[in-house]
Order: sequence, then structure tokens, then C-alpha cells
Amino acid sequence: MAVTQQEIENRLWDAADELRVAMPEAQYSSVVFPLMFWKYLSDTWEHHHQEFLADNEGLDGLSAEEAREIEYRDYQSFEIPFIHRGTVGERRASWSSILATITKPGLGLRVRASLQAIETANPDKFSRLFGAMTWTSEAVLSGEVLAAVMQAMDRTPKMHEGNMSHDVLGGAYEYLLKRFSDGSGTRAGQFFTPREVVELIVEVLDPKGFESVYDPTCGSGGMLIASANLLKARGGRGYTLKLHGQEAVPDTAGVARMNLFMHNLTQFQIEVGDTLKDPRFKKPNGSIAQFDVILANPPYSLKWKPWTNDPRALGGVAPQSSADWAFVQHMIASMGPKKGRAGVVLPHGVLFRGGQEAAIRQRVVDDDLLEAVIGLPANLFYSTAIPTCILVFRAPGTKAAERREGVLFIDASTRFTKAKNRNVLTEGDIADVVTAYHSNFATDGNPVDPDGGLAARFVPAAEIVANGYDLNIGRYIKQATAEQEDLGTLIDAYNIARVERQKTEQRMLAVLAAAGIEGIDE
Repeated sequence: MAVTQQEIENRLWDAADELRVAMPEAQYSSVVFPLMFWKYLSDTWEHHHQEFLADNEGLDGLSAEEAREIEYRDYQSFEIPFIHRGTVGERRASWSSILATITKPGLGLRVRASLQAIETANPDKFSRLFGAMTWTSEAVLSGEVLAAVMQAMDRTPKMHEGNMSHDVLGGAYEYLLKRFSDGSGTRAGQFFTPREVVELIVEVLDPKGFESVYDPTCGSGGMLIASANLLKARGGRGYTLKLHGQEAVPDTAGVARMNLFMHNLTQFQIEVGDTLKDPRFKKPNGSIAQFDVILANPPYSLKWKPWTNDPRALGGVAPQSSADWAFVQHMIASMGPKKGRAGVVLPHGVLFRGGQEAAIRQRVVDDDLLEAVIGLPANLFYSTAIPTCILVFRAPGTKAAERREGVLFIDASTRFTKAKNRNVLTEGDIADVVTAYHSNFATDGNPVDPDGGLAARFVPAAEIVANGYDLNIGRYIKQATAEQEDLGTLIDAYNIARVERQKTEQRMLAVLAAAGIEGIDE
């Protein structure tokens, strides 16, 4: 009998819920995902091992070494090694082997040893896969609670392709990601972008078979997986995409690797490191590697150490107070010259903030790299309530003729449905935005869907220049009225004005003091 999506999701959540007595929900993922993936690997290995034994009954007198060679050549794609072999028996680093010892002291240590043994035996596939594994310490998670989680998870059906499809496995993984995010508040933004926002970016960038896809802040890998899923949904072969991601947090990078495997995607490379400080994907000559599709939801307004003499600094260097445009510059540098395109989610402040950011914005517009600005509704994300926008870029000279020397503005700020914890974009909302993106518009700013609150307008570069390279959507689409102005945008504008006023006052006081005029209140 086929395992339903609902059944496996419920059972996996029952396992996760055993952790409620030991830690906040925001920390569940660090325990549940490694255990779930370990069970998946163990069930898959055992399934293929039984196939090997059935096909080679008796093994015709083969030695153990010869039998092993055949099994790993024709049946297995990874190894579950032995962690104990002796006169009294042997034990593999498998789920079932450790589960058999669940009542003995030191369960966490045995789990840790098993996961480390799997990483060591499969360095090309699983190196650093399971993260720091601090939860295997008795001081962090008692053996009793760990045993309860494992026993609950063991009640899920065997997790291998002979028993359930990778669509079900991947769907269960995504369900847990979302469930953890729903319950963990702002922390969730570190590794999870709402699915509908991911789908919108992927639909706009439209990855094709055999293309390379790159996410420089990949989190749990959702954008990479969505790229493959879209290609598959359109009749293509998602597994042909060459997927690349970099993530600063090692444990989150492990979540991404597990997520990709669960979706049966094996052509991927996930690297760990700070993308701005230490980009891990490079050409042989040391320059930034380039890809066909680049997409990201980087951390917003991140304080960072600005570059000095970095070739990615197109138009200038982003200020220390916000790395938003630095991420954009990295993505632009990562676009392949023939068909490179990039999509990034950022707060509205990137559209109008002054200083160094304005200089970068000017260069991007002057070089005709920015193709579209898509305004999204407020409160879509787990990590922030402010409204965001998607910026779409094309490699130099690759824009369609009708899109050159200008930018397409789309206002979708009122297209959402209220949910329990946040607003969501429906499938209809996404479809309408994608239709607007692929359409051609005159410069009259007529709404695409007057009743549905979606408007779009192609704005010539000359008009943007006349507005001082301000990309605020309300300047170009009248539907973005003052009543819809978001709090985050207003606060950004206020803070910028406040800093400028303080600088001006300091200069004035210095001039007055030099002239011998005193008694001016500061």
C-alpha cells in the first residue's frame, strides 16, 4: 500500500514533537533533519543490499572482497560502513543497528560515531553533512529524549525509492522546514524563504535543461530545488541542472545537502563560507565563477566589512551599514556572459537609499543591467514584516530588444492572502506577476489587472536618470500610493535624512566655532 504524503508528514512531526520537553521549536531542525536523513540513507542502503543478495543468491563462492566490489559497483551509490567488528558480532553505522542498542547508556555517542563514520566513508558526497552534532551530547539532549525521537521516527515507513517516491520524501522534508519556520519566529529567516516567493523568482528566471544554477546564500537549498522542480513540471529533466550554493552557517549547509539528496538531486555542490568575504566558486584564474541562473534571498541590511580593491565592486563599495548592494554586485559578477540572469529579494531601501548605494545604483542602470523591479506585499517573510522587492538583472547586452535602455516596474504590493502568521502569495498571484513580467508595456502606467491590484510599466532609462536614479516604485506607478507606503521604507528614509542633518549641523557648528561665535545649542 502506497505511503501517503499526509501519513509520513504526521509521523515525522510526531517524532519532532518528542523534543518539546528538551528544547525550543526553533532548534528542532538541528536534531530531526540529521536523524531523518540518516534513516533515509540506512533504509536505502538496506533496500539495495537486499536486492543484491536476491540477485546473487549464494554468491557462487565469491570472496567477501569480490562480493563487496560487485555490490558497490552495481547496487549501492554510497557506503554505510562498519563501526564495530569483533568476535562477538559486528555493527554497521546504520539506523537499525543503533536502534537495537537504544536502551543501553551512551546512545548519543553511538549516534554521533555512526554519523561521523558515514561522513568519513563517503567524503565526496557527505563530508560535513551532519553539521556540528552538538545535540548528541547528553548535556544537550538526554538519551531518553533521543531514544523517544528515534522510536517515533522509526514508526515511519521505510524511506527508500522502493517504498515511496522522491516527491513524497522531498515533500516531507519541505513540510518539516515550513513547520519549523512557522513555529520559530524570526530565526526561521536564516534558512527558509517562503515557497511562493521562491517559485516566483524561479518562474521569472526560467532555468533550462543542463544550465547551471547558483545561490550565493543558499540556506536550506529551496531555490535550487525549486529550479529543478519547475523544469520537471514543464516536461524537462530537473536532474540535468548543475546546482551550486554557498552558505555561511555549516549546520544550515548540511540541511541544504540533505534536502537536495531527499529530492533525488545529486548534481550539486554546496560550499561553506561567507560569500562576500570568501567566495568559494572561482575560475582557475581566481576570478568569480559564472553561471546561467543566479538567485538569492540574502540577509537584509547586513553589517559587513567593505571590500578594498575587489573586482566585484561595480560602481563603488556598499556601506558598512548594509551589504545589500554588495550581494547584488557579487551576483552580477557571477552572471555568465551569454545568458546569465539573476533575481534577488531585498528590502525597498535598496531602491532609493543615497550615498554609496546611489552610486552603485547609477552604474547598474547606466550599464543597462537591471531588467525589472517587482514590488511584493508586506509580511511575506518569517524574519521580517517589511515589504520586499525582487530585482532582476541580465548580463550585459543580453536584454530583449524591447527591454533595453529601461526598467520594467511591477507593483504587486496588494496581491496577497492573509494567513495565520504572515501574508501569502497564491498561485494566481504568482501567475499574474509572471504574465506581467513577460508582457510588453507602453509608458502610460495602465494597471495590468485594475480589479486585482496589479500594475506594471516599462520606464525608459532617461526618466530614471531624471529622477536621480531613484527606483522607488511609487515614482513610476501611481498605484503605489502614499497610503501603501511601508513602515520599513519610511524608517529608512527618516534615518538617512537624520544622519545628513546631523552631519550638516556638525559642519555648521565647526564653522561658527572657527569664527568665534559661541553659545549655539547643539
